[in-house]
Amino acid sequence: MKIKFLILFLSTLLIENAHAQHTDVINSNRPGESMSAFAVGKSVIQLESGMSLLNERHKYLDYKANGYSLDFNVRYGFLKEQIEAILEVNYQNDNYTSNNITTKRTGVKSSTLGLKYLVYDPFKYYEEKINVYSWKANHKFNWRQFIPAVGVYGGMNLNFSSNPFISNEESLNNISPKAMLITQNIFGVGYVFVTNIYLDKIGTNFQSLEYIITLTKGINDKWSAFVENKGIKSDLYADAIFRGGAAYLINSNIQIDASFSKNYKGTPSLTYGGIGISWRSDTKYKDVMIRAKKKDEKKKDKSKKGKEKEKVKKRLDEVEVTKP
Repeated sequence: MKIKFLILFLSTLLIENAHAQHTDVINSNRPGESMSAFAVGKSVIQLESGMSLLNERHKYLDYKANGYSLDFNVRYGFLKEQIEAILEVNYQNDNYTSNNITTKRTGVKSSTLGLKYLVYDPFKYYEEKINVYSWKANHKFNWRQFIPAVGVYGGMNLNFSSNPFISNEESLNNISPKAMLITQNIFGVGYVFVTNIYLDKIGTNFQSLEYIITLTKGINDKWSAFVENKGIKSDLYADAIFRGGAAYLINSNIQIDASFSKNYKGTPSLTYGGIGISWRSDTKYKDVMIRAKKKDEKKKDKSKKGKEKEKVKKRLDEVEVTKP
């Protein structure tokens, strides 16, 4: 899960030589829905999939839907360490009952293809100073934790004309843009806070402003847990969905997870419970070394003031030598 990736990521970046985006253990966006600011690493391919049982009811329109959904996401790092391509597909199969008539619905409910780019990493060239004489100095409050890593995402919703889960009007929009701002902070010991703010289906009659906030905690080397809130606001629909769950790291490249989701209202009432798995292949990954600027600057770069002092001293020495 995100927390495992971030703890190791932070620990490696705080030394002189550090890897860029790739980590020792898998960096999965599951089981939450939020997207982390960091990429998987150049030439790394990652698959994230899950299955959920669902129950939807509307107390005024008097309909209900029961069934299951399958999520399948592919993440691939290419060109640069900070870039990854993401394909997200959601398939749903349910029985929809309204006015005592039950209809079988099945098909791809949503499909999105996009790119994510890490714009800013506050720990990229940061080297934490360690005071060997003071435990208190090394454990004092660090304001730097409030500086987030920042990523951006741009994608396209790919709508299939045979989609039974949307209206006929919405099905006319075969392609619609999606844009997202991502921030990510590490707080205290093992807490990671991620925010996603995005516009979906931009330029259509179904455009929405949405957010996802996720707080993740690493329990130990294998287990992590999270809580999450997703908000949706549009002219046609508004909702707030709460989610919680846990993930277990089987090995450095495989993670399993479980989660439960529930919204707060009955128009409609949404209940989801699911399990999932994430798998990574990094056999083609090559280490990218980042050297901290501070030590390089000490060896190679000198200030203008320092250079001027050296020139003046050299001239004075030459004058002393030439004196009779």
